[in-house]
Amino acid sequence: MEEQNFSCGSLTKFSIIRKTDKPHTRTSKTLPRTEIRFQGYDYTSGVWQFEAYGYVPRGTSGVCIMQVFGSKPPHATTIMLRVYDNNLYYYHNQNIFSNIYDTWFRLNVIHDVEGNNVKAYIDGVLKYDGPGHEGKLHYFKCGVYSQNDGSNFMESHWRDIKILKKT
Repeated sequence: MEEQNFSCGSLTKFSIIRKTDKPHTRTSKTLPRTEIRFQGYDYTSGVWQFEAYGYVPRGTSGVCIMQVFGSKPPHATTIMLRVYDNNLYYYHNQNIFSNIYDTWFRLNVIHDVEGNNVKAYIDGVLKYDGPGHEGKLHYFKCGVYSQNDGSNFMESHWRDIKILKKT
């Protein structure tokens, strides 16, 4: 990527939820979540990249830690990266990285809107390369968003977050 659009430097962001927490609004039918959404970096075209160092403590399971929001119905997201039992999954069915607990990892997710492609790299190694889910408006989120079979306590840490656009 050639142009850096956003950087939060070395500041570490923590996201923590409990399985018993309430949704973000009273009318929401979603599960508990604490996510960072990068306002002002929504996009409809081009090639965009999320880069950050992530950390997931032992015991966190059944949780989405990063997503590219936006897709063509019936989907809501282009990609979700979820943690189940010390493994990182593309959604819930494809294990892309094992032994994720208690170690910092560098995550890069590259979304090519016109090419309808999304790639995920862990520590510089390509772990997922596949089609997106189309859609008109997209943005990046990271943190914790409870999914199926969430653990009682879910947590992720993020630092050196960057959002880049290829020019």
